[in-house]
Amino acid sequence: MGAGHAHVLYRESDSPVHRLPPEVKIAAMVAFTIAVVATPREALWAFGAYALLVAAVAALARVTARWLLLRSTIELPFVLFAFALPFLGAGERMDVAGLSLSVDGLYGAWNIIAKGTLGVWASLLLAATTTTRDLIVGLDRLRCPQILTQIATFMLRYLDVLVGEAGRMRVARISRGDDPRFVWQLRGFAAGIGALFLRAFERGERVYLAMLSRGYAGRMPVWQGAGAATTGQWLIAATVPMLAGTVAATAAVLT
Repeated sequence: MGAGHAHVLYRESDSPVHRLPPEVKIAAMVAFTIAVVATPREALWAFGAYALLVAAVAALARVTARWLLLRSTIELPFVLFAFALPFLGAGERMDVAGLSLSVDGLYGAWNIIAKGTLGVWASLLLAATTTTRDLIVGLDRLRCPQILTQIATFMLRYLDVLVGEAGRMRVARISRGDDPRFVWQLRGFAAGIGALFLRAFERGERVYLAMLSRGYAGRMPVWQGAGAATTGQWLIAATVPMLAGTVAATAAVLT
């Protein structure tokens, strides 16, 4: 259970951001996101300031702009929805290149794109500088409910096992003449999903009984890795959310 699991977004490096304890990075990311969300949408300059903060952290973490932009495509569905708001919005309208657009819709689209993009960038930087195991350790140190961290731990531990088993079941179906490309064979695929669920459930029961026999009492053993964050590390990590909070407060006063 103590084996490391590096997810696909993690970028191994020895940067100052990588060396920070996971709990301070999680707290800083959440605080930064709250500041961004609380910023009035009319304060366009504030979002430029947030982008500069993200760029500074990315430079410290040695994460390139190209890497961030490529992974940001995950928000594409929300961006497409935002582009429809100027056409569907009500209220005052303005003409842009011969198109009648809603002013409130334009602000709404900007609000979604700007805040969503900054939130995605902050999350990507956290994922790029923190391994999956460290993320769970950080959540545990931040007093996240044990049941959630334990579920996440087991999910990560056995995800590869379930994926491998699903692959073997697919090979077995194909070797028996099944072709998942045809719609009328969807029933066989659904039956395979059900069988995989039952196998996973039975495996979970066996693992749980094995844990009980080894003294499990509702809490996993604490991973003895790097120590908890020091006061200095908390202060260093608080720099970005404090600056973001200052920008948000200033924007709220000026708007």
